Amino acid sequence: MSYATAALATFANVLGTLDHLVGKAQGHEKGEALLQARIAPDMFPLHTQIRFTIAQVLIGLNRMGELGLTLDDSEITSFAEARSRIAAARALLAATDPGTWPGASETVTFDLPNGMSFAMHAHEYCRDWTIPQAYFHLMSTYTILRMEGLAIGKIDYVGYMMQYAKQPAT
Repeated sequence: MSYATAALATFANVLGTLDHLVGKAQGHEKGEALLQARIAPDMFPLHTQIRFTIAQVLIGLNRMGELGLTLDDSEITSFAEARSRIAAARALLAATDPGTWPGASETVTFDLPNGMSFAMHAHEYCRDWTIPQAYFHLMSTYTILRMEGLAIGKIDYVGYMMQYAKQPAT
């Protein structure tokens, strides 16, 4: 399996989990006010963690596929809007051809807003940067929802694993 195929499958899992969590959060007693919840005062609120999870996938698609996507940096104000953005990202992901990505050892360069710059191989970019970034914000989303009392557990975080479940031996 190519690094690109693996990265796309991972992004699909991330967005699927995010959609599942946001769907469950829609029924929370705090309603849309839950979108303002934070893990800690110096961390971003739930709505930003959701937006950043989506953005990390889209940034990865942009850098690797040179798609010229423009990110929506506006605040997410409802769970319905969050799910709509997730659905749009999932559609872009599904339409992505891993064959158009650079070779695994081709160089990818990027700059961060704080002035740091990086250069690495394409497979390293996926493995060491964009996938961990997406999972960081997904885990932050999960943590906020747990802290706020949403009834979720590990199966909600790795629900995609159920496709591999086997029936117990008799």
